Amino acid sequence: MSNALLKVDALSMRFGGLLAVDQVGFEVGRDEVFAIIGPNGAGKTTVFNCVGGFYKPSSGAITMDGRPITGQPSHKVARHGLVRTFQNVRLFKNLTVLENLLVAQHTQMQTRLLHGLLKTRSFRHSEQQAKQNAAQWLDFMDLRQYVNREAGNLAYGHQRRLEIARCMITKPRLLMLDEPAAGLNPQEKRDLQKLIDQLRREFDVAVLLIEHDMSLVMGVSDRILVMEHGKPITTGLPDEVRADPRVVKAYLGE
Repeated sequence: MSNALLKVDALSMRFGGLLAVDQVGFEVGRDEVFAIIGPNGAGKTTVFNCVGGFYKPSSGAITMDGRPITGQPSHKVARHGLVRTFQNVRLFKNLTVLENLLVAQHTQMQTRLLHGLLKTRSFRHSEQQAKQNAAQWLDFMDLRQYVNREAGNLAYGHQRRLEIARCMITKPRLLMLDEPAAGLNPQEKRDLQKLIDQLRREFDVAVLLIEHDMSLVMGVSDRILVMEHGKPITTGLPDEVRADPRVVKAYLGE
């Protein structure tokens, strides 16, 4: 793929005697929504954790925009424009909605101790800019009315949207979503599908998605990788994957 943003080549991950991921490879285009699906235990989350810098793979190569990121910790991976959500929402639940979005911008702000103590002009400017950015994302995610509410007191669907906003406010090039539909009701899932498509179109962000909800996967994905027992089965367009007998067997058995 000539316009690939993320490339994963022959990725393997071993935990002691268990080979959790075995020679997985795929590419994600710059404006693509790419999904990884498979039964429980297929190795999807392990792949995510290797790409996102939470695991150091046993072998293989990962590049972001042509630059190697294999084995780099998550904070360094994020500097390449790759951020992620988690299956279980990980917000600062005792902080307000606004504070969660301000904290996410700490690397972009003038935050040296002396600047903060003296309230220098550059510090005040960066602080104001961070608040403006937060306000824009609160409006985009329809969360403005909850600006001063503690994140842990939000409804679950709103927590999901805040988590995605916290990722997007860092201006990523690749957004990794780990089962974003988990715990959502049918209407929230439909809204999530629209949101993913809107983020891709309006913010030029690629999306790498793990999800069990097949309606969401088939409705939003450009291409899909199917895994089973740590190995790739097939990669293709949604209609191709849906009709592949190997996929049917993996999910339903013989």
